[in-house]
Formats: sequence, structure tokens, C-alpha cells
Amino acid sequence: MKKSFALTCVLLAGSACVFAQAQPGGSTTAAAAQSKIDPAKEADIRRLLEVTGAASLAVQAMNEMEGAIRPMVTQSLPPGEYREKLVDLFFEKFRSKRDPKHLVELIVPVYDKYYTDEDVKGLIQLYQTPLGKRMLTVLPKVMAESQAAGAEWGRQLGQQSMMEVLSEHPDLRAAMEEAGKNAEGH
Repeated sequence: MKKSFALTCVLLAGSACVFAQAQPGGSTTAAAAQSKIDPAKEADIRRLLEVTGAASLAVQAMNEMEGAIRPMVTQSLPPGEYREKLVDLFFEKFRSKRDPKHLVELIVPVYDKYYTDEDVKGLIQLYQTPLGKRMLTVLPKVMAESQAAGAEWGRQLGQQSMMEVLSEHPDLRAAMEEAGKNAEGH
């Protein structure tokens, strides 16, 4: 149980980077690398992050991830009247600690690593056009719906694969059914 809860908490903390899928260059770098960035390029990167709303996208992604992870956190804890309050307090504490400005500080070196200053300036121009603004507006919805479609597809593939494996290996099906009976008896 403790491992499952800890893993779920780590996944939630990592969700701050989920929005990086919608942003170019989705890896992380030490903030110390930021001191090596040309000041003019750093200013352009910060402008790009401002234009794209990167900080608010991160918060939005974390809020959506919380909704998805909350049931897993709840189920990872032993049942009891305390559980809902503990989960509520955990997410409240987590939300109080997340600072989008800190995330921006972590992202600036990533953009520096993958983009030239000309790239950054071009992206700023793109995102200030009507098409770029539209893209920023709909991208979170496109990503959410795409992730949901992918998750459903994965669930279906997993279900089909398990059914086929159990059909092809009756000995494993029998062992699984026996294990289920033994678990119910405890």
C-alpha cells in the first residue's frame, strides 16, 4: 500500500511536466544551467513562455492530473473514515506548494538547450498570430481528448490481449481463477 501511495504521489508531482507534451522540448535540466544562458535569449524565452501561457498550462495540467490521480491515491490507502480527509489535505498541501514561477525557472534552460534564439523569436511571432493564438487555446483540449482516446484504446487492447492469452493458456486461466477464489476467502 505504501509503495502504491508513494508511486501515485510521485506521478502527481511529475504531472507538472505533462504540459511539456504540448510545449516543445519536453525534458528537464538543472536550474544551474540557466546561469549560462545569454541574457537576451533568456528574455526571449521568458517572453515565449509568457505568450504561450506555459505557467497556466502547467497549473491546468496539474489540476486535470489531480482529478485522474485522486481515485488512485484514495484506493492506495487502507479503507477507513480518515481516508477522504487525508486525501483532501494531501492535495490541498500539494496545491499550496506548486509555484508556476518556479516551474518557469526550471523550463527556461530546457528551451535554451533545444532552441536557438531565432527559433524562440519565430515561435513568439507564431503564437501572436491568430492561428498561433487559436492553437494555444485549443491545444489543452486537443491534448486531453487525445490522451483520453489513447487511454481508452490502450484499455481495449489490454482487455483483448488478456482475453486472448487466457484463451490460449487455459492453465493460466485456471490458476488465476483459483487465486481469485483464495483471495475472496481471506
